Amino acid sequence: MFIDPKLDPKELSPLVLAYVGDAVYELYIRTRLAGYPAKMHKLHRMAVKYVQASKQAEIVHRWEPELTEDERNLVRRGRNAKGGSSRHGDVVDYRYSTGLEALLGYLYLTGQEERLQELLSEIDPTEP
Repeated sequence: MFIDPKLDPKELSPLVLAYVGDAVYELYIRTRLAGYPAKMHKLHRMAVKYVQASKQAEIVHRWEPELTEDERNLVRRGRNAKGGSSRHGDVVDYRYSTGLEALLGYLYLTGQEERLQELLSEIDPTEP
């Protein structure tokens, strides 16, 4: 992990956490797809399906029952943050996807690798 030790994730805005979480999520999806036997165009289409707001919203809803109270609060803070808007799709899905990304960013920046892996392992971008 490449984390600045001077950075305190608890002091970061939910949108900054989501900014980092977006990269963590994208890297996870691409890494999972790297070993999949397909041409680049198909890999790209598979990745796009998982990084769109509607899929991320679906995933965070699936995670909700197993999230801790602190994790649910992070999702809520990310969801309620005033920031960008959806270029494509539903605004509610976009808000929930920001919540998912804020949670992933926080887990990454606080070094909670095991929990991060536990949540992300439930996602299989190679499933049809």
